[in-house]
Amino acid sequence: MQQERKEVPLKRSELKEGTHYYFNAQGYMVFTSLYHQLRGYCCENGCLHCPYGFKKQP
Repeated sequence: MQQERKEVPLKRSELKEGTHYYFNAQGYMVFTSLYHQLRGYCCENGCLHCPYGFKKQP
Protein backbone atom coordinates (compact mmCIF):
# COMPACT_ATOMS: atom_id res chain seq x y z
CA MET A 1 0.00 0.00 0.00
CA GLN A 2 1.48 3.33 -1.05
CA GLN A 3 1.49 6.20 1.42
CA GLU A 4 -0.45 9.33 0.42
CA ARG A 5 1.94 12.23 -0.04
CA LYS A 6 0.96 15.73 0.96
CA GLU A 7 2.42 18.95 -0.30
CA VAL A 8 4.79 20.77 2.06
CA PRO A 9 2.66 23.46 3.76
CA LEU A 10 5.60 25.88 3.81
CA LYS A 11 6.97 27.63 0.77
CA ARG A 12 10.74 27.78 0.43
CA SER A 13 10.64 31.50 1.28
CA GLU A 14 8.82 30.70 4.56
CA LEU A 15 11.47 28.30 5.89
CA LYS A 16 13.45 29.72 8.81
CA GLU A 17 17.00 28.67 9.58
CA GLY A 18 17.22 27.32 13.12
CA THR A 19 13.49 26.51 13.18
CA HIS A 20 12.90 24.37 10.11
CA TYR A 21 16.50 23.53 9.17
CA TYR A 22 20.15 24.09 10.02
CA PHE A 23 23.51 23.47 8.37
CA ASN A 24 25.74 20.78 9.89
CA ALA A 25 29.54 20.89 10.16
CA GLN A 26 29.89 19.41 6.66
CA GLY A 27 27.69 22.15 5.18
CA TYR A 28 24.63 19.98 4.53
CA MET A 29 21.13 21.31 5.17
CA VAL A 30 19.41 19.22 7.87
CA PHE A 31 15.65 19.47 8.37
CA THR A 32 14.34 19.60 11.94
CA SER A 33 11.65 17.43 13.47
CA LEU A 34 9.24 20.38 13.23
CA TYR A 35 9.75 20.61 9.48
CA HIS A 36 9.10 16.87 9.09
CA GLN A 37 5.92 17.11 11.16
CA LEU A 38 4.67 20.03 9.07
CA ARG A 39 5.41 18.03 5.92
CA GLY A 40 2.95 15.45 7.18
CA TYR A 41 4.49 12.14 6.10
CA CYS A 42 7.62 9.99 6.40
CA CYS A 43 9.83 9.83 3.29
CA GLU A 44 11.57 6.68 4.64
CA ASN A 45 15.07 8.03 3.89
CA GLY A 46 16.30 7.67 7.47
CA CYS A 47 16.32 11.39 8.26
CA LEU A 48 18.31 12.40 11.34
CA HIS A 49 15.32 14.08 13.06
CA CYS A 50 12.52 11.79 11.84
CA PRO A 51 9.51 12.23 14.18
CA TYR A 52 7.89 9.09 12.73
CA GLY A 53 10.45 6.68 14.16
CA PHE A 54 11.66 5.30 10.83
CA LYS A 55 15.08 3.63 11.04
CA LYS A 56 16.86 2.88 7.76
CA GLN A 57 18.07 -0.70 7.51
CA PRO A 58 21.72 -1.20 6.47
